[in-house]
Amino acid sequence: MELSQHSATTWFDDLRQHAADHPYAAAGLLAGLALVAVLLVQSLINVLTTDNSLFTRYALLGGTAGFLATTLGALPALFLKRVSQSAEDAMLGFAAGMMLAAAAFSLLLPGIEAGESITGSAIQGGALVVFGMLMGVALMLGLDEFTPHEHGTTGPCGAGHERCSKAWLFVFAMALHNLPEGMAVGVGFAQGDLSVGLPLATAIALQDIPEGLAVALTLRAVGFTPLFAVIIAGLSGLLEPVGALLGAGLAGGFMLAYPIGLGLAGGAMLFVVSHEVIPETHRHGHQTVATLGLMVGFALMMMLDTTLG
Repeated sequence: MELSQHSATTWFDDLRQHAADHPYAAAGLLAGLALVAVLLVQSLINVLTTDNSLFTRYALLGGTAGFLATTLGALPALFLKRVSQSAEDAMLGFAAGMMLAAAAFSLLLPGIEAGESITGSAIQGGALVVFGMLMGVALMLGLDEFTPHEHGTTGPCGAGHERCSKAWLFVFAMALHNLPEGMAVGVGFAQGDLSVGLPLATAIALQDIPEGLAVALTLRAVGFTPLFAVIIAGLSGLLEPVGALLGAGLAGGFMLAYPIGLGLAGGAMLFVVSHEVIPETHRHGHQTVATLGLMVGFALMMMLDTTLG
């Protein structure tokens, strides 16, 4: 199967009309994308020229581990066409639990501690993290508004969604939330603190495995060949190393950027879990197994943070 055709207008026309209908979201997204471009360039320069390039390389390796884990998770789709819906919802619930715990224990709490250490005030330190959270939510809202994808309860959304099949909309949705996961890894390694970066990279790589399988099985279910489904599922994880470079660039500069960056990554992850992952796990009537999967993932991430942190 292919992306569905829409002959009346081009996708660029759809995007332009969508921006005209949502000017504030468009302005926020353009500003966010400009910031992303600047930070990516800063990260690449940092890798090549500064003494802190090792930290950026750690971030890139952590993001690449997530990409490889997504691909690894997709491999069973070569010989497995589907799993039960309840099993898939449990796996995505597990991923959601790990993301929630990672946001709390490896991003927001360390961010508050770092902010308090820098400012000398718990209130000001917390305010820096809250500001970062707001930035993260704003970025994800902009991407959510203009990236074609599908929500389980409200249906297709984003500019040009009419041109894409439901399977591709699901792939885009999964790929979209790999960005804040990569950002979290990048921010975690930005200051060379392995006690923050290592648990995050490990947890996110683990929860990427069921996500990769879910994407690959979705593509197989609508008729794609096993090999093509696995390749596309793996490629959906490419935003993780990109996000890692972005996170490292964001938090690798002036001191206040570090707690703000942790808050940004944490806010983006919380947005994705609440807006995308949990609703997806609950729309088929398997709320109980999905919630149990979430609890297991949360507990595992909490233990990883304690053990590796």
